[in-house]
Amino acid sequence: MKNFFKKKGTFRPKKRILEGTKQYQLKKYADSSLGSGNLKKAVTLPENEDINEWFALHTVDFYNQLNMFYGSIHEHCTEQTCPKMSAGKKYEYYWADGVKVKKPVQLSAPQYISRLMYWVEDNLDNEKIFPSNLSESFPKNFSTIIKNIFRRLFRIYAHIYHNHFEQIVNLGEEAHLNTSFKHFVYFILEYRLIDKKEIAPMQDLISSFLENDRYLNQSKKKKLLKN
Repeated sequence: MKNFFKKKGTFRPKKRILEGTKQYQLKKYADSSLGSGNLKKAVTLPENEDINEWFALHTVDFYNQLNMFYGSIHEHCTEQTCPKMSAGKKYEYYWADGVKVKKPVQLSAPQYISRLMYWVEDNLDNEKIFPSNLSESFPKNFSTIIKNIFRRLFRIYAHIYHNHFEQIVNLGEEAHLNTSFKHFVYFILEYRLIDKKEIAPMQDLISSFLENDRYLNQSKKKKLLKN
């Protein structure tokens, strides 16, 4: 997965985690945990670490991953192919950022995703929200901000799966997308970042992920008992 990202371009410039920061140390831990294949362990907050730093790290990480995936198919996501920001026929998303656009408006998928990615980027670049200096504190409403960001990032995953999965397969990226989304799912479930109704467009795939993992874990336990 790490090598895969190095080979791909992105939709927006990639956000980098500065070496020597707390998030950089946490990222090394998170990457090693992911490498073990244990997603439950990978999303669990390390002992004695700050939950806000953990949230900040994963916000950057998932932003970068979605940036890459959407960047690989955005030429297929046009005003003509995707006149609405949707996840299949049943779900459509309207844009509002609460500042420049207070009343939700209908946008095409490329317009919506472009605004969303710029909005996330602006939040990540805001030192009052995502402080890079350890002497600075996260805002008191940080968890609310994180939930809002993750809720919107989920919509990009949903749009890609429902509307562009064929292009993902043609590019040979489906295994990487599944790994990324599965990691995202474990993270949002671990910290209850997204309401159940919000994940409805992807409920079947999410259930499939969780059921498959339960089966694999049970199989491993049976093998251990036999030994």
